[in-house]
Amino acid sequence: MKRNGPIALAFHALFVVFMLAPIVVVCWVAFTPEGFLSIPTTNFSLRWFRTIAAYPEFVHAFGVSLWLGALSSFVSLLFAVPAALAISRYRFPGREALSALFLSPLMIPHVVLGIAFLRFFTSVGVGGTFLALVIAHVIVVFPFALRLTLAAATGMDRRIEMAAISLGADGWTMFRRVILPSILPGLISGWALAFIQSFDDLTMTVFLAAPGTETLPVRMFLYIQDNIDPLVTSVSASVIAITMTVLILLDRFYGLDRVLTAKGGERGDAGR
Repeated sequence: MKRNGPIALAFHALFVVFMLAPIVVVCWVAFTPEGFLSIPTTNFSLRWFRTIAAYPEFVHAFGVSLWLGALSSFVSLLFAVPAALAISRYRFPGREALSALFLSPLMIPHVVLGIAFLRFFTSVGVGGTFLALVIAHVIVVFPFALRLTLAAATGMDRRIEMAAISLGADGWTMFRRVILPSILPGLISGWALAFIQSFDDLTMTVFLAAPGTETLPVRMFLYIQDNIDPLVTSVSASVIAITMTVLILLDRFYGLDRVLTAKGGERGDAGR
């Protein structure tokens, strides 16, 4: 196997540094003892991490983001599974058009989506509600859940289903005992990617959020409009620490390669 040369290694190193530098700087600034944005050089303090407790708006917004991301990702999977199975298994008129329709939210700027959703939800009387946020986020994250579920459904070995049918399994039993375990890695990957997209969305959500339904990105955006202290950096560092912990635990007990590539175990495992 051909090894990377020194130029390629240097380029990769610079690329990694370029990608990680903003995260490192944000986490570094979060430990400053000063009342303004500055990089600590001699003294480090947890002052701004303790300050988070004095702002329950951030804690509440974090809870809203978690609940919104989990719920919208789960609902998007409920639609993604039948859509992926239909597109991957059957040839019917309008199949390509239907697939393009499902993926169309990826091609529309979130600013346009936010304005359109705001106009629509206001006209039907649900503007500013949590229900409106869930519906909007389901539409936005659905393509991410669909793509990974579709990849898992396309790569499924149909001979396992034939074997289950020959052994007398009905439709529900085959779906529960054969199809679902076979596409489970794709479902987990799709849910995780959809959750990340929902949790991180600001451009669209800022048009729909109202007091009481503000997500964490929206709350941080509103805070930095009037304040320039390092509180937002401590919130960001806390989210980064929680994310790293979850990724480490996920890699330890499930495997990040299975999540990121939607790979399962051996195909024979799905039939057992």
